[in-house]
Amino acid sequence: MTDDHVHDDEVADLARRVSQAAVAFIRGDMAGYMDLITHAEDYTLMAPYGGDIRRGFDRSEKALAANAETFRGGDATFDLDESYVSGDLAVLTGVERQHGVAFGLPDQDWSLRVTLVFRRDGEQWLLVHRHADPLVHPMRPETMATVARGEAG
Repeated sequence: MTDDHVHDDEVADLARRVSQAAVAFIRGDMAGYMDLITHAEDYTLMAPYGGDIRRGFDRSEKALAANAETFRGGDATFDLDESYVSGDLAVLTGVERQHGVAFGLPDQDWSLRVTLVFRRDGEQWLLVHRHADPLVHPMRPETMATVARGEAG
């Protein structure tokens, strides 16, 4: 869905960049990731492993090196499900279908459902919000209850 301000090709380009960024991230290529995605100063993250909402994106060498050490290789694609636009905002929802070596665990499925909110700033699209969760595969209500109670970790 598009309006007079955002064109279909811009949404397609955002989805392509998200897909390429997911590949860079799972491979620990933080420089490549940062070349593809620019985070707004007011960026928020709802991380896939839960916890408090994070504010801001840590661009420090230390944080980027820690991410590069955590994510050691794999591959990914972003399957866009829906896009919504209004004025200078674009929302993409879909699944990052990915596998890789991460968190010291062997290569495995790390697919995530994601919602991404971008805000146009001049010619540039800034990522202002990311919500990701690992709930790509359905779970039983009992499992969901265990996660909701905080007993899964």
